[in-house]
Amino acid sequence: MDALKELDVSVIAASVDDQDKAGEMAAELSYPVAYGVTQDQAETLGAYWEPNRGIIQPTEFLLDSNHKVITATYSAGPVGRMNAPDLVKVIQFNERKKQGE
Repeated sequence: MDALKELDVSVIAASVDDQDKAGEMAAELSYPVAYGVTQDQAETLGAYWEPNRGIIQPTEFLLDSNHKVITATYSAGPVGRMNAPDLVKVIQFNERKKQGE
């Protein structure tokens, strides 16, 4: 996460959990966690809503400074989620591309 901070990247998370449960999780993190994500909001994001458990599967976006989606992942489990080292590589690649390298 330090490498993302050095690149001036903000991380924000969202959960279907209520405020108390999401707050417990957020207490261990260095970034804010929104709570109470609904099925309608999940559908707006294009996330897979799992009706049996009433949750969304991981849906992640990397936005540029103009709020344009650079990359997105939609996972149905723990494999394939974004991680800080990979995000740093994507950001650095896009910066080099902008600079014409």
